Amino acid sequence: MLSILIPIYNYNVYPLVQELHKQCLECGIIFEILCQDDASNSPLNQINEAVNSLTNSSFVALKKNIAHRENRNSLAAKAKYDYLLFIDGDSIIISPNYIQIYISNLCNFEVIYGGRIHPKKCPSENQKLRWKYGRFTEDKIAINRSKKPYQSILFNNTIIKKSCFDKVKFDSDLKKYGHDDTQLSYQLSLLKISVLHIDNPIKHGAIDTNLEYIIKTKESLENLLLLYDDQKIDRDFVRLIKLYVFIEKTKVKFIITKTYSVFSKFILKNLIGENPNLLVFNIFRIGYLCSISSKKQGIIGGRNE
Repeated sequence: MLSILIPIYNYNVYPLVQELHKQCLECGIIFEILCQDDASNSPLNQINEAVNSLTNSSFVALKKNIAHRENRNSLAAKAKYDYLLFIDGDSIIISPNYIQIYISNLCNFEVIYGGRIHPKKCPSENQKLRWKYGRFTEDKIAINRSKKPYQSILFNNTIIKKSCFDKVKFDSDLKKYGHDDTQLSYQLSLLKISVLHIDNPIKHGAIDTNLEYIIKTKESLENLLLLYDDQKIDRDFVRLIKLYVFIEKTKVKFIITKTYSVFSKFILKNLIGENPNLLVFNIFRIGYLCSISSKKQGIIGGRNE
């Protein structure tokens, strides 16, 4: 019935698996829990080996890094049941009925997303950027996510029919962090796969530091531009790309790129500081997107400024 797929990198996944295993047994369902570490060579994997002592559960540490997308694809290929539950290893289960809620909603839908939340209190000043963006931008209840059902899917805490996943999969051509969900969700929208949003959230456990999140954001923007340039997503599917296209058409990309170059140090100072501003973060995102686009076009040619 249910294959729970948990990609890991340098994390103690055993408490998460224990809770999921317990709930699956209580529901009396047929299940498996597959955990796969992406060649982190972490000492925490010694703890993770305990997963293999639980029924219907396995932990594998890969010897060669294959990146997060291919780790997910690999787990899906190994899964033997009809429904796949993707959940990241740093997730925290907050509901004692988490599995039961999903099971009771399986009928008539091919994809179900339960949502994600961040702690009410930021763990530290050094994690405030990721925490703010998660809590005030990403954390949405089901009724709000349902307004844009495909754009609101995050594949941490999503159930998808294996037959549907096999038609799309994560794009393993992308090697950097970010926009896995965007690419896959766009493919689902083209196939008109039925999506249900429910309130069955997990808590985001390992929150990046400000600097780590800026680095990841840059990588995700590079991926986003690549997806758009390769025509793997439509401009109207992503609000940031829609804005980027408008900027290109109105011939102001050069101005934004130059302005970003002048003020980037001040922007970075705010974002890695103790009180990062989300408006500044959005300015950083569009500025960096225009900047990398201009550099790319300057090297290989392309659209006119």
